[in-house]
Amino acid sequence: MKSGFLEVQSPPVSLAETAARLELVDERLATRYGKPEWVSHGSPLDELIATVLSQHTSDINTARAYASLRAQFPKWSDVAAASTADVVSAIRGGGLANIKAPRIQRILRKLDAQVGTLGLDFLEHQGLEEARRWLVSLPGVGLKTASCVLLFSLGLPAMPVDTHVHRVSRRLGFIAPTVSADAAHHALESLIGPNLDRIYRLHLNLIQHGRTICKARSPLCGSCVLADVCPSARI
Repeated sequence: MKSGFLEVQSPPVSLAETAARLELVDERLATRYGKPEWVSHGSPLDELIATVLSQHTSDINTARAYASLRAQFPKWSDVAAASTADVVSAIRGGGLANIKAPRIQRILRKLDAQVGTLGLDFLEHQGLEEARRWLVSLPGVGLKTASCVLLFSLGLPAMPVDTHVHRVSRRLGFIAPTVSADAAHHALESLIGPNLDRIYRLHLNLIQHGRTICKARSPLCGSCVLADVCPSARI
């Protein structure tokens, strides 16, 4: 395998061919990493705050910051009413506390002002796009954060696109090299279709594959179960 890695522009293929390759990729990744079954993570507001805390930090730091926040402020209304300095102190272990604390408070305060309650359960009865538009209208909530809430908590077929999903999808030719992470959300959802189990499974398995095999700098193409169907493979 070459030490360097250059993502290549795959030759144009039909939508049917791409869909068939996606199905094969899904099957192989499921065989390699498993077939996780969707189970709600719980309250969509809890998921939203946890996702904000997860930005630019590790899962361990996210869990630590979330647990500390809930221990100090058992109710979200307590967080909204607290001094920003106290919220910063509570989540400091998660990193970027000076940015995340005021962001969380702005979200909670806007939610209370617009909905009259600190909860997002009403989104469950809206369609995917309407619910997503509502979420991204909140301060500091982008497409990835909104999609995490929609998929993990509400069971709506949204595809959160993190750095791993974006990179692996580009290399596999599911999206063009020029497609941004934001644009990739809708592109991948259109390709996969509104199948909750499939989107959930692919999201988790693409992340796992990106972390262990399809790494950013030195992908392990020689050990990849997708090498023979990947237009970017270097073997």
